[in-house]
Amino acid sequence: MDPLHRSVLTSNRRKLVLSLKPSELYDGLIEKGIFTQDMIDEIKSSGPRRDQARQLLCDLERRGSRAFPASVRPASSPWQTSCWVANNHHQASLWSSHHQPLKSFLALSSNPYPFSYKMDASPCGHCLIINNVEFEPNTDLSFRKGSNVDCAKLEKRFKSLNFIQIRHELSLLSKKDHSQFDCCVVIILSHGTEVNHNRFPGAVYGVDGTAVPVQLITTYLNGEHCPSLQGKPKLFFIQACGGGQKDTGFEVPPDELISPCGGGADDQTDAIPLSSSSDSLSTSDEPDARATLPTASDILISYSTFPGFVSFRDPLSGSWYVDILDQILEENAVTDDLDTMLMLVNNKVSQNSANGVYKQMPGSFNFLRKHLYFQSPRDKLLLGLTAATTEPN
Repeated sequence: MDPLHRSVLTSNRRKLVLSLKPSELYDGLIEKGIFTQDMIDEIKSSGPRRDQARQLLCDLERRGSRAFPASVRPASSPWQTSCWVANNHHQASLWSSHHQPLKSFLALSSNPYPFSYKMDASPCGHCLIINNVEFEPNTDLSFRKGSNVDCAKLEKRFKSLNFIQIRHELSLLSKKDHSQFDCCVVIILSHGTEVNHNRFPGAVYGVDGTAVPVQLITTYLNGEHCPSLQGKPKLFFIQACGGGQKDTGFEVPPDELISPCGGGADDQTDAIPLSSSSDSLSTSDEPDARATLPTASDILISYSTFPGFVSFRDPLSGSWYVDILDQILEENAVTDDLDTMLMLVNNKVSQNSANGVYKQMPGSFNFLRKHLYFQSPRDKLLLGLTAATTEPN
């Protein structure tokens, strides 16, 4: 496919997935020889309309130089009238010898995704990864083999999503000026435990053996303690056990399972027994006399496992949760919002089994007020390509 045609597909993929009606296009694509009936049947089997749209767009890029021109002719075709979007940054009309200029059917705006966070700052924000691998001898906390694999994957992934990698303490991160950024990400890889809590469950261990409640961790970046992040999404990803219980799951009909995966015999957990800990903040419910956002707004915490249960980590390939989170971000960040991607992570991790017996169920506490779409590395690259290939009138 021509690079310019691919740029239209890729830079507008999110809108296309949301609006495209693949069923209206199948007959024409078969007629023009772009796809065979078997190919279309395979796309149909990928799932509901949105999944079919996503698969169709991916497959179209691999169908040669004729695929794009054929898909936009004639002018009255459903494909042209209901999907193509001109690049909203450069408002360029694309021409070829085969078709008229492609017109945008969506209003051009600085934020093309209604009811979503602004995420176009460059860089988008800071990403702090706390990777606790080796603990002090007197803590009796084991060496977390495989955690460096997790750390490397996440560093690479969030760099590709246009985040700045930093290695400060959390307290220093909260004191930074985030005014020029749109988001902040904190990732914690450590041993964990269950604690008494009144907001968010669980605690993670520092290398000195101190259990730090998750609810205390989140307060560093909330609207009260970090004013420059007020109204901006603050994302916490936690790979740690939520307790010491092991989930053996329950039997379901075969058609409920997609493709169960087996964990390794050497899979380890990040579990430590229940402890008692709490933060120093007041739990009283004091009314706020001013019209403001709630202190805990715009926070999302993604846990690798359900509270009270262990989280599995392979010594060679890293943790189940991080490995699958990385895969989903790579495959879906172009088209899906964060909440949808985390649901995909939950589903895929739930298919794994340790020693064919034990299960793991990630989950999240979502206090975001809007949809969140990450910047796509391909979007940025292709926006530059479109700008370079568009000539002034």
